Amino acid sequence: MDKDSQGLLDSSLMASGTASRSEDEESLAGQKRASSQALGTIPKRRSSSRFIKRKKFDDELVESSLAKSSTRAKGASGVEPGRCSGSEPSSSEKKKVSKAPSTPVPPSPAPTPGLTKRVKKSKQPLQVTKDLGRWKPADDLLLINSVLQTNDLTSVHLGVKFSCRFTLREVQERWYALLYDPVISKLACQAMRQLHPEAIAAIQSKALFSKAEEQLLSKVGSTSQPTLETFQDLLHRHPDAFYLARTAKALQAHWQLMKQYYLLEDQTVQPLPKGDQVLNFSDAEDLIDDSKLKDMRDEVLEHELTVADRRQKREIRQLEQELHKWQVLVDSITGMSSPDFDNQTLAVLRGRMVRYLMRSREITLGRATKDNQIDVDLSLEGPAWKISRKQGVIKLKNNGDFFIANEGRRPIYIDGRPVLCGSKWRLSNNSVVEIASLRFVFLINQDLIALIRAEAAKITPQ
Repeated sequence: MDKDSQGLLDSSLMASGTASRSEDEESLAGQKRASSQALGTIPKRRSSSRFIKRKKFDDELVESSLAKSSTRAKGASGVEPGRCSGSEPSSSEKKKVSKAPSTPVPPSPAPTPGLTKRVKKSKQPLQVTKDLGRWKPADDLLLINSVLQTNDLTSVHLGVKFSCRFTLREVQERWYALLYDPVISKLACQAMRQLHPEAIAAIQSKALFSKAEEQLLSKVGSTSQPTLETFQDLLHRHPDAFYLARTAKALQAHWQLMKQYYLLEDQTVQPLPKGDQVLNFSDAEDLIDDSKLKDMRDEVLEHELTVADRRQKREIRQLEQELHKWQVLVDSITGMSSPDFDNQTLAVLRGRMVRYLMRSREITLGRATKDNQIDVDLSLEGPAWKISRKQGVIKLKNNGDFFIANEGRRPIYIDGRPVLCGSKWRLSNNSVVEIASLRFVFLINQDLIALIRAEAAKITPQ
């Protein structure tokens, strides 16, 4: 019995000894990790500033739990957890602790990468060139010239065509930045100085007309026939009122626009028709009886087909006869267009979008369709659904006079005077021709017409 009890006692002591050793080893490992974290001996894991959720491995879970327990123990009491348990450190622990410095120096806090990036960004100069992305130097120069002419940012926004579309707020902000922001104004001035002289001249030619300039131009009578010498004399008599880049031809073109829109002093705007209700297109459409429109007979269809066939044959015959020359040349109008006349152009019917060069003695005006081809297609200028397919004819007589004959349903207005269907009217130079809200200026090649009149005078005595 004594031997058995002695064996049981020895085995229990051995088990308790191994348990105490495992507990001591775990406590020592926790103390080592806590002391090493306090002294900064364990290198910090390299990670990004972004927080990424990922699953932790088993060893990471143990380390995090131990670190949390050690920090909680330190926060609760300033004594290390190993000392509180009452167990003394082993010889290996004493050696490791003795190797560490007696007074631990806290490591200098390393700046976070986010703060360093922010500091570096603050030291860099402001990226002002980003604001110059849409505003080109040509736009800045055009904005400055137009504001100096009109003193109105709203008029500049409505009347000036920049390189891209800007809102009124963007125009205002850009003007205030050029005035009060020294960095933007300095960069804009440097960019404008690098512009080519030809580009500067083209920009200055697009400057808006001031009120003083338009007031001087409005004094030129609408019934007179002003020439380039007239406007050149106007420039010499008023050099201070006109912009430095103005030319006689630019003044003549603007005067023609003012005449076209009845802005001259001797012109009056026609009043609206009197009455309680003005008949518009939608009201007239409501008055049409739909039942009559649905009644389509075969006789009408056959008549239309025969008329179309006859028309096509006549057009083929005309093309065969006049294949060697063009009757009317259509040209699109851009900012600085080519000269209006050449040695083959008798007259020009000039609109806002296109111009029609008259190169034969007789041309037809109207709306072109698949079955009807004419010389001057007015639908190229704008909406022409109210214009007849053959609205009128312009003829040149042997004496050098131009006449327009109305062959459509709607009247043609020449300088505000209506020309009804079946009537004709003499066209003079700079006459305003209005057909269904489309306005044109009729310009005559005076040099070529003078030659025609001289030849006619030579032929008549014989």
